[in-house]
Parts: sequence; C-alpha cells; structure tokens
Amino acid sequence: MPDRYRFRTQDLVLRVSTSVNPSCIDITQYEPFIDALCGMREYQKEAIRVVLRYLLGGRYTNLRELAKENFDSNRVLQERYGTFREMERHLQLPDQLSCSVDLATGTGKSYVMYGIARIMLASGAIDRVLVLCPSRTIEKGLTEKFRVLSSDAVLSTALPEKCSLRNPHIINGTETITVGSICVENFHATLERVKSSIRDSLKGKGERTLVLNDEVHHVYNSTGGDMKRWKEFLLDPDFKFKYIVGFSGTCYTGNDYFADVILRYSLREAIEQGYIKAIDYVVEDAPNSQDEKFQKIYDNHLQSKYLYRKVKPLTIFVTKDIPSCKKLTNDLIEFLSKKEGISVEGASKKVLIITSSKEHAPNALILEEVDRSDNPVEWITSVSMLTEGWDVKNVFQIVPHEERAFNSKLLIAQVLGRGLRIPDAYRGERPIVTVFNHDAWSTRIKHLVDEVMEIEKRVYYRENP
Repeated sequence: MPDRYRFRTQDLVLRVSTSVNPSCIDITQYEPFIDALCGMREYQKEAIRVVLRYLLGGRYTNLRELAKENFDSNRVLQERYGTFREMERHLQLPDQLSCSVDLATGTGKSYVMYGIARIMLASGAIDRVLVLCPSRTIEKGLTEKFRVLSSDAVLSTALPEKCSLRNPHIINGTETITVGSICVENFHATLERVKSSIRDSLKGKGERTLVLNDEVHHVYNSTGGDMKRWKEFLLDPDFKFKYIVGFSGTCYTGNDYFADVILRYSLREAIEQGYIKAIDYVVEDAPNSQDEKFQKIYDNHLQSKYLYRKVKPLTIFVTKDIPSCKKLTNDLIEFLSKKEGISVEGASKKVLIITSSKEHAPNALILEEVDRSDNPVEWITSVSMLTEGWDVKNVFQIVPHEERAFNSKLLIAQVLGRGLRIPDAYRGERPIVTVFNHDAWSTRIKHLVDEVMEIEKRVYYRENP
C-alpha cells in the first residue's frame, strides 16, 4: 500500500443529512430572515441552514454520530483514517453537538454566527448565546457588528410572527448573561482567576446555551498556557454545554484538516466569485543582500500605489518572533530613509510594528486607522499568529520574511488572510494581493501553498511508519 495519499479537502467535509424532523424545526419559516441578513451571499445562507439542520434537525445527538455516518458512507474518510476509531481520535468534542464551519477570511463569518444565534434563540431551543474569541480586537469588532445588526428593524420583522425571542440583548462578560442575551467576550473572561460573570451565569445552564467559538483553530491547536483553558472550559462538567459551533478560515491543526467541518467555503471559491482579492504568489531569485530584497519589495509597493491609487496601499511583513520583527523593522526604516532621502524619524512614521510586546501595545490603536489616506503608515511589520482581527482592507503585498512564519497550512492560511479583504473603492473589481517570497526556502513549502490556495486542490496524508 502506498504511504502517501492525496485527497480533495472538500471530500473531508462531513455531510449533514437534509432530513429534518419537522417537529424539531421548520427552517423554511426563517428564510425571510436569512435572506434579509445575507443578501446575495448564498454561501452564508447555506452555512446557516447546514448548522441549523445539524443542531436542531433531530437526527444527531453528538458529533460522534455524524462522523460515524459519514465514515461509513465516504471512501475518502475511510482511506484517510483507516478505521473509525482512528477518525474518532481526531474529533475534538465528540460527545457534544459540536462542529466547525470553514469560511475563507474576509467572507463575513460574523453574519453567519449572528444568523445562527438569532434563529436558535427565536426557535426556543436555547435561552442564551456565548460568543468566545481569542482577542480584545476581535471581541470589539464582533460586538459592534452584532449591535448594528440587532438595531436593524428589518431583521426583527423578518422573523416568524410566533417566535420565542425577537431581538436579543448584546452584552459582554461584565454583565450577567440572562435569558435572551448574546454575550460576546474574549475567552480569557472564562478563566477561573478572571473576574467575570460568565462562569456564574452559565453554571448548570449549558444545555440551553449555544457557544460560538470564533477563530476556533486556537482551541484545537493550543498545547499550553491560557489557550489550553479555552477547550477545558468547553468540556467543563459544571456547564455541560450541548451546542458548540466553531468558525475559522484556517481549519488546520498544523497541516491536518479538521475532522469536524460540516461546511467549507474555500479561498478559491471566494476568489472566483469576487468576494475577496485574488492572490499572486511571486517567487523571486534569492537576493544577494537584504537591501536588494527590500528594493524588489519596494518596487512592488510602488506598483500597487499606481494600480490602486484610489486608496493607500499597504505592505505587511510577517516574521517568526518578536526579536526578528524588531530587527526587520529597524532595517526597513533604515532602507526607507536612504531610498527616499528622508530622515530616520520620517521613515519611522511610515512603518508600524505589531507584536504582543507591551512596548508595542499602543500601536494597536494606530492599526485601526492605517487605511486612512491621512495616516502616514505604508508598511506594517508583524509576528505570525498575532494578526487576526485586523480589519484592514488596503493590504496589497504580503512578505513572509522567514520560513518559520510560513511553513504550515495553518500559518500560510493565516498570513494570506491578512490581505484578502477588498477596499470599498474596488468593490466589483478584481484587485490582487501579491505574496512575495524567495526561492531560498519557497520550494520546501510550495506544495503547502498550492494546497491552501487550491492550485492542485489536494491535501496530503502520510501514514505513520
């Protein structure tokens, strides 16, 4: 038997039966609401429908049952895992009605999350919703989006006349999570040592609570520290959570695709349908010096400024760690100072460093304004895995600065995701984000890039020797 198999990622997605017990839920009565919420984005509508069928259709009592049904009927899953016991080992939360939804970055997964929350509450299946995310930046964005949607009278009137809850309260963890609330919080608020209302509000109420996990790859990839506590909270017997749905545009643990995805809307589909930027992956010859590399990147940046002059294009560098990021930032400032004939102080205003270091914390506020034409920043240096929640649309060039920042499917998908959103000025057009790499190490990760971008539309699996 060969030790290397090739599978289409889409064939690893679990199929949820279209058979729904009508006494459990009639999804058709929510179609006006789904249409009003999602507009023409059919993939968002389908994601909402699939999740509702899984959670409320009456066919499944936990993830294990869904996975077994798919394993028995899907030869690809049988080849991938060999036995159901092996597949079961890859299920993160098998005893709960849990699943993941894979939506490419920039395709509006917050609308899907909100739609599922509102319909689950309206159906009477649950009393309250907890939305967990990995950072304050994401928490702030989701809270603002949910409050805007909750103030939309059209959405409320589009719900069935007889529903359990027409419009929920949008709160955070500083308030008690009462019946009819959607609480949006950074997962740190679930930790026992943190002062928050979440644990007291939800103790013993998990079976009537829907938990939505944004950027769920953090839950599945964490091996220590506070992130590990996120999954422990979901499994805590004090709460007995029943309904758990995760969302991510990077559904990988390292290079392995999640075993619990029930809907996938890929980068390739989103690009082809014009919802996100196209990706131009450029591999250049290894430069003789760093200045030569900077010069090529600078030339690409100037070209973006010419092509996309309705906005202020940005270039992002992604490094492996904070020391590398700080060195790169200083080198880039020195290069820009010499290249443009400006002072080091003037060049520094054009470069923004974003890391988890306390000394760079104030820069997070500047980041929120970098798309503005009167903001001097044109270059952003960052550390990989710390880039989610940036709702920056003017990125037109991404530079993985080191192999360790771009050497797994998870990292590649995360890095690409920083440049996919389309500026409003170019809606309806097909703008391109350039990913600039060099051949010193690009050949070692080319197959990973191809798979994430679906150039070959395959994922790889190697049997253990």
